[in-house]
Amino acid sequence: MSPQDIKVWDIFVRVFHWTLVVAFTVAYFSGEESSTLHEYAGYLVVGLVLLRVVWGFVGSRYARFSDLVYRPATVKAFVRDTIGLRAKRYIGHNPAGGLMIVLMLVTLPLVGLSGIAVYGMEDGAGPLAMLSGQSEFLLELMEELHEGLANFMVLLVLVHIAGVVVESFIHGENLARAMLTGRKRAE
Repeated sequence: MSPQDIKVWDIFVRVFHWTLVVAFTVAYFSGEESSTLHEYAGYLVVGLVLLRVVWGFVGSRYARFSDLVYRPATVKAFVRDTIGLRAKRYIGHNPAGGLMIVLMLVTLPLVGLSGIAVYGMEDGAGPLAMLSGQSEFLLELMEELHEGLANFMVLLVLVHIAGVVVESFIHGENLARAMLTGRKRAE
């Protein structure tokens, strides 16, 4: 850590991020067959997202939604500049990263809610157990929605990783390490 480093990501954001990575990965790869591991990992994902939404309003400066939500024109200009390898550096989330966080924080609970609905319909268990006995058509529809949203989330994750790699290259800093240490080079 050099004197030019500044604290950007608080401990909550870092623990949330890496715990979410593990929980979503476990949920995704254990989802082919109904399993307790898949269900618990899914519940953990939903719980983490709820905590992160609260933290988006009361957390540290760079964790707040007010610091990571940008106007659409700003996001568009940032993406264009990134493609041209001349994007402005941000200490907190850049406009594309902020949009990605919002997309993930919307998609993940939808994945979880659709999974909880499937669990309720199929097994008559969980918070939506009252959905047990619904039509086979509705169950299949909910299963397809759950799987489609989970796969969309994987796409978001891949775009997120690509963005981290590109931004790290453009600005000569390791953003993945910053999400471990919480620190970034000062401007």
